[in-house]
Amino acid sequence: MTDAADAVAGAGVEAYPRIVATLIRVTGDWTLAEDCAQEALAAALERWPRDGVPANPGGWLMTTARNRALDVLRRASVERRKLRDLALLADPEPAPTEAEEDVVDDRLRLIFTCCHPALALEARVALTLRTVAGVPTADIARAFLVTESTMTRRLTRAKTRIATAGIPYRVPAGPALVERLPGVLAVLYLLFTRGYDADGEPAFASEAIRLARLLDRLMPAQPEVAGLLALFLLHDSRRATRRDADGNLLTLAEQDRSRWDHAAIAEGRSLLARAGHGPYALQARIAACHATAPTAGATDWAAIAHWYDELVHLRPTPVIRLNRAVAHGFAYGPTAGLALLAEARAGGALDGYPPALAAEAELTARRGDPAGAAALFRAAADGVRSEPERRALLRRAAELAR
Repeated sequence: MTDAADAVAGAGVEAYPRIVATLIRVTGDWTLAEDCAQEALAAALERWPRDGVPANPGGWLMTTARNRALDVLRRASVERRKLRDLALLADPEPAPTEAEEDVVDDRLRLIFTCCHPALALEARVALTLRTVAGVPTADIARAFLVTESTMTRRLTRAKTRIATAGIPYRVPAGPALVERLPGVLAVLYLLFTRGYDADGEPAFASEAIRLARLLDRLMPAQPEVAGLLALFLLHDSRRATRRDADGNLLTLAEQDRSRWDHAAIAEGRSLLARAGHGPYALQARIAACHATAPTAGATDWAAIAHWYDELVHLRPTPVIRLNRAVAHGFAYGPTAGLALLAEARAGGALDGYPPALAAEAELTARRGDPAGAAALFRAAADGVRSEPERRALLRRAAELAR
């Protein structure tokens, strides 16, 4: 029973989004596609323990979902063209063919549809999690701090918006692709961040990596896709070492670098060869400087400062200016860093922002004022909502107050 259930779970990870994507293309009905995919998984849980796991689990699930869709459409007397198109879907056992590539392309179409700019960013993320990644609605609701019923209504509104606005189920071409791709990458980046944050859901980071791999496989000529995947891998390589045995956050200097995922680091670095110098690629190059340093003291801060200098020209946001100030502070001394931090704060965009206070605290400590730095760390701790981050900031303040 356990082996069969594991087989269903494993096949579902890969097959569910393929099934949903294909049935949406053929029927144009998001709810029907998702219901049929879910019913196929439920049927597998019932039959596979009794009949055995099929030779092609994904094909079995696709056929079962297709047959369920056929039954529903027949009962609803849907036009014959849709029935004919469904009947022509590939059977479960054929060797790889161009038809299978069409199924893969369906997943790419689905990603671009879920990430259409006509939808609010939060709706794009939620819809991508539910439809492309197959994350249960209850889990998405927890990540967004809302009830499951509220998230269900939001997802329904997003699907209705796609239908009523006539959002096309396709990957844009030419200039439209260049225009739309950053929005897709931004959704994946936010998805990864929601999983990688101190109190985030790790499965979301894993899904972001999986979807970025898919996007890179289907769009290998797009350098920012490679850059985004490299960024994810280089950050995620440290996942196992970010907390101590008591669950406390550890800084880069405190982490056991021998336990970092060096295969992921190597893959991330190899992706940089075709990643160009876009915003995600530059962030990945910064992450690579940290990931390849044998010790914290050996970190090439001058290189990091250089990459931030390039990044701030592309994205002169207050947060990037803040990070640039920290990099310069470590590379060229705290006075230089504090000067850039003052520039980043101009206009008040970083007022009350805990990371800005923490950055000022660290640079102040490096300049030789531990008491002032401890007070700043405590002020930063007062402003964070994450309990692990709050404990880390207070611990740093206590170290300086000794």
